[in-house]
Amino acid sequence: MVFVETPSNPLTELVDIRWLADLCHANGAMLIVDNCFCTPALQRPLTMGADIVIHSATKYLDGQGRAVGGAVVGNAKLVGEEVLGFLRTAGPTMSPFNAWIFAKGLETLSLRMRAHCENAAKLATWLDAHPAVENVYYPGLASHPQHGLACRQQTGFGGIVSFVLKGGRAAAWKVIDNTRMLSITANLGDAKSTITHPATTTHGRLTEEQRQEAGIAQGLIRVAVGLEHIDDIIADIARGLGD
Repeated sequence: MVFVETPSNPLTELVDIRWLADLCHANGAMLIVDNCFCTPALQRPLTMGADIVIHSATKYLDGQGRAVGGAVVGNAKLVGEEVLGFLRTAGPTMSPFNAWIFAKGLETLSLRMRAHCENAAKLATWLDAHPAVENVYYPGLASHPQHGLACRQQTGFGGIVSFVLKGGRAAAWKVIDNTRMLSITANLGDAKSTITHPATTTHGRLTEEQRQEAGIAQGLIRVAVGLEHIDDIIADIARGLGD
């Protein structure tokens, strides 16, 4: 099987799902897509040829950081029999209460994702024009190298904005340490905005050489843009930029 995450964490790199699905199937492989960043509200890999889609339900599917869980989505044979059979035998199933929380979260998923996208687009545009920012990673920007692909296979650009500061790690830590409203955590998909330094958190176990090869610079910050007023989100980040 081939496993991909699109958009990727934290640089929002995209994979052409339909093209990769055709390539996998022509070579006897299944395509598994991690759709955590977009959710079914913005991207539906199964309609583009993916065999299985997985979600960290802890993120946007819940939307308020209340429970830990996941979802495996596919057809009646592959998931309804084989995956379900494994879950029943091995026992890695969530509690009924957690399942109820995620089911309730799905009721507002479409509305929340539109709001996340709107705020994220405004933040990305503001950061893109800031003199202290070296690069902004957001598929909704025309400058994103895969903006065209995002327009074709997604119905929205998501709530994750990553950016690199010119001052390296010291500048990144200054921004993060000066936030008052944003929550400093490696989690994402919450109603509240979260901020993290990937080089020392999500990618902290890699060597510096591996991080550089993956594009994880020391000046990189990832913001999971929440549902607060966009002016408050920008003001919180601006404090660390010296504005």
